[in-house]
Amino acid sequence: MLMIRLARFGKNKKPTYRFIVSEKGRDTKGTYLESLGWYNPRTNPATVDIDAERAKYWLGKGAQASGTVNNILVDQNIIKTGKVKIVKTKKKPADGKAAAPAEKK
Repeated sequence: MLMIRLARFGKNKKPTYRFIVSEKGRDTKGTYLESLGWYNPRTNPATVDIDAERAKYWLGKGAQASGTVNNILVDQNIIKTGKVKIVKTKKKPADGKAAAPAEKK
């Protein structure tokens, strides 16, 4: 399945992102089919430069947009669907055990 998602670029603590089209299982640092534009969240307001025509083309071909990309496309009036609620999951410790809260004495 094809996905339109963000790939992180830039220096440490100074991220910029590219909108890319790639297979869902592939790493965003690896090869991708096409770069659709870029996104800079560090400016106020955030700067978005995306090729709307190509984004609509890939969505028409069956590509799915990630939650964040979907919300950016809605903000840019490229697609008319509603925004998606994004839920970030907490990472579990490597040993698989739940972290116990610290006890007070």
